[in-house]
Amino acid sequence: MEGDRSPEAFGCNVEPLDDAGIGGLAICARGANPLAGAGAVQDVDSHGRGAAKAVAGVAIRARADRQRREHTYAALDLGTNNCRLLIAWAAPARSGQDGFRVIDSFSRIVRLGEGLSRTGELGAAAIERTLCALEICRDKMRARGVTRRRLIATEACRSASNGAEFLAKVRAQTGLELEIVDRETEARLAAAGSASLADSAAEGVILFDIGGGSSELVWLAGATPPCSQSIEIALGERIRFWVSLKIGVVTLAEEFGGIEISGAKFEAMIDHAARELESFVAMTDGEPRGRHFHLLGTSGTVTTIAGVFLGLARYDRRRVDGLWMSSGQVDRAVASLRKMTYNERAANGCIGNGRADLVLAGCAILEAIRRAFPADRVRIADRGLREGMLMQLIRADRI
Repeated sequence: MEGDRSPEAFGCNVEPLDDAGIGGLAICARGANPLAGAGAVQDVDSHGRGAAKAVAGVAIRARADRQRREHTYAALDLGTNNCRLLIAWAAPARSGQDGFRVIDSFSRIVRLGEGLSRTGELGAAAIERTLCALEICRDKMRARGVTRRRLIATEACRSASNGAEFLAKVRAQTGLELEIVDRETEARLAAAGSASLADSAAEGVILFDIGGGSSELVWLAGATPPCSQSIEIALGERIRFWVSLKIGVVTLAEEFGGIEISGAKFEAMIDHAARELESFVAMTDGEPRGRHFHLLGTSGTVTTIAGVFLGLARYDRRRVDGLWMSSGQVDRAVASLRKMTYNERAANGCIGNGRADLVLAGCAILEAIRRAFPADRVRIADRGLREGMLMQLIRADRI
């Protein structure tokens, strides 16, 4: 069962530029207050080198666009595995939309947390890969004329003994000020960015984000009716419980391997993830689920599973974001992934070389979540932290 996957069905502003995608919506009707943590929002400074020649034309168009729009927004999420950026315009306040229109995006697998679970620090090669990606992000933001931005770093920088040293190097080399967010902020931003895809008829929903170095789970209660309260209050009322597990696709793959995974090893990975989940399972015991209870996943793991299920030769966000999958369909897609050799996974257009050794670790974490919280349906979200940050930035400016 796929349901309606059109952007209009999600209440989003459409007509993306540069094939960059679409934006999110509010948890309830428009309100006045931003999400918690808006004080971390940065104004863009004016120092540094100009944009590269390759984006000079974009910069010229951006100057013209700024004459028509008050702000251009950017949200950057530097995780254990990926560096991802979204640049967007807010939907016009008078349009009745709470969303945004994405005008540019960037995503690169940098593996910042490579080896972190063994050494406790970020490696030199990983730092250099990440700095290169961040320089591209900086140039894109300059070329697009970004005036509001939030740039966050998550588990790898939280855990590494040289995390602060790395951020200082980023600041010196790129001029970017990254903010290390705590686990609760990460979980709430993921919820803010993707909770709009939860079934409004569900009494309870497990929202999960399987990351590279951590995984966040949020128990969402039923949606509130249209209201005048702020998104912060509405989201706070829906979140009953949350947890951030110190386990992700990179950490699990480094412990168990990711090239050849036998059935016994896959079960051992599931058991390992299940032990990490035990406290959250106990915490949520007794919460009403109802007949519309479902899982809502946002991460490379679930979007890959969706791409495999759809048989996509090349990943297509428009077909994946908002997709409903039955439990049986997830089973078959995971089984298909497990049958692939490493080379077959690497050659798959929805996986690629960068994640071929990580995707089965993600499947194991997903399976642990599904066993702990059985559900007939899973909804796939290709949205999360960055969308949550963009919504926060836009609302902060609309006070």
